[in-house]
Amino acid sequence: MSLSNQEILDAIAAKSVMDIVELVKLMEEKFGVSAAAPVAAAAGPAAAAAAPVEEKTEFTVVLTAFGEKKVEVIKVVREITGLGLKEAKDLVEGAPQTVKDGVNKADSEALKKKLEAAGAKVDIK
Repeated sequence: MSLSNQEILDAIAAKSVMDIVELVKLMEEKFGVSAAAPVAAAAGPAAAAAAPVEEKTEFTVVLTAFGEKKVEVIKVVREITGLGLKEAKDLVEGAPQTVKDGVNKADSEALKKKLEAAGAKVDIK
């Protein structure tokens, strides 16, 4: 049974990113090739669309507004950052400001939840 190129592309598009990464490694090993950028560029847009996307692992927690409970937000910012009272107050009043940079997804979500519980508005980038 032989699959058409379109059937193969449709099957790849239905896979998760991790499955595609594994598939690319297996193809590299089997055919002794590398999925380097020049090969992907020569293959055209369809191959580029199916290429694995690198998952973001580091996030930045940004305080966008402190809301109505500025003192509570300052307390949480001090707890998270270890800043002194004046520095934490300046950070909160200077919103939008980066509270923590280079944190993993779970920690960034936990920090966001903690800040939002204190009344702040937070973005994760």
